[in-house]
Amino acid sequence: MNHLNNLCPGLQDSFVRPEPAAQRLERLRKERQNQIKCKNIQWKERSSSQSADNLSSLFEKKDFKDRPRSTGSKSTLSLRLEQCPQQLNNPFNEYSKFDGKGHVGTTATKKIDVYLSMQSTQEKLHPMTVVTMANARVHDLIGLICWQYTCEGREPKLTENVNTYCLHIAEDDGEVDTDFPPLDSNEPIHKFGFSTLALVEKYSSPGLGPKQSLFVRINAAHGFSLIPVDSLKVTMKDILQKALKKRKGSQKGSGPMYRLEKQTEPNVAVDLDSTLESQGTMEFCLVRENSSRGEESSEEDPPIDITTVQDMLSSHHYKSFKISMIHKLRFTTDVQLGISGEKVEIDPVTNQKTSTKFWIRQKPISIDSDLLCACDLVEEKSPSHAIFKLTYLSNHDYKALYFECDAATVNEIVLKVNYILESRASTSRADYFAQKQRKLNRRTSFSFQKDKKSGQ
Repeated sequence: MNHLNNLCPGLQDSFVRPEPAAQRLERLRKERQNQIKCKNIQWKERSSSQSADNLSSLFEKKDFKDRPRSTGSKSTLSLRLEQCPQQLNNPFNEYSKFDGKGHVGTTATKKIDVYLSMQSTQEKLHPMTVVTMANARVHDLIGLICWQYTCEGREPKLTENVNTYCLHIAEDDGEVDTDFPPLDSNEPIHKFGFSTLALVEKYSSPGLGPKQSLFVRINAAHGFSLIPVDSLKVTMKDILQKALKKRKGSQKGSGPMYRLEKQTEPNVAVDLDSTLESQGTMEFCLVRENSSRGEESSEEDPPIDITTVQDMLSSHHYKSFKISMIHKLRFTTDVQLGISGEKVEIDPVTNQKTSTKFWIRQKPISIDSDLLCACDLVEEKSPSHAIFKLTYLSNHDYKALYFECDAATVNEIVLKVNYILESRASTSRADYFAQKQRKLNRRTSFSFQKDKKSGQ
């Protein structure tokens, strides 16, 4: 047989091998399952014949044009289609592109709670949450608020002109902070760190142009307030009441406890029945009755020359200055002073030959804004040279740093830091002035006792 296989090598492959039993059983099982899925139906001829009328009634032509409409519930698509004309007629559709609700996590967005001052008393207590693109301007955010307001069907209806409205800083309870003017419409919204704003109508009636933003500055012993007024016809009595209201109930007894004086005319009370227009100034001082403005208040709170109230908002933006730091031995070190609303950073400038001569290398300093206490102009010898002092709290002790630069830069730094200090009102600053006042009282008491003994 082996000899036969060698002569005919293909003969062995021609034989059909028997199918294994396991495979045959599996094939039979699949065929049985396929038979179960199929059903054989036997065709039988019907003995009874149908008439032509009966056959035509089985496939009768029907007219669906006069079919009554269904009175059931509307589908979601029908409801959205009915709302579509309202959205298409929204006059603020061009600002819908700044809606950031669909871009959270993929693009920089900003979530803001907006209180709507034009709504009723109950509705204005609840803010409307708006998610805007971070690159939007304040003007674009106002348009987005108006667009969302209209889409939600809120009442009353808004004026179609976006320039009719402005955004103010608001407290968490919705109260508009009138210490600050409205946000500049041309500024990007990411420059402001406020999470709560209020939409306020700035026109008195449709068709009128925007009112001129009028703010009266009221200086007090430990700061100042900006009182917004509608016109120059307002009486000084109304301004005094607004100033006292900001002090949260300073005037509780009968009769005025405070009076107003012109900043340039100390100890001369302003007639409360006169108008703001007749005063010829927009800056006044709030003075307690039976007291006078002394040197102490002016020393603690030097007047700040405000060129524009918008600077108070931009003061929190980061800006750096290249100035010189004065050390105890009167030599200087070139540093870069970075100021923002959160902190003040002092970084040494590299390649300082002066510092290495005296074996002193200036280390970087970072001061949190809550630890800042004061920033005062020390001296201004000439337009090219001025010195200012920065006081801050470090390890339960007050430290002072002295810097020098040209007078314009020094004045800008002092103004910027004081804006930040006034807006934050930190406890470190309050404790610093309280301690300073106690020292001044002790010094005054000691000199009084000394003069009394010498007089005896």
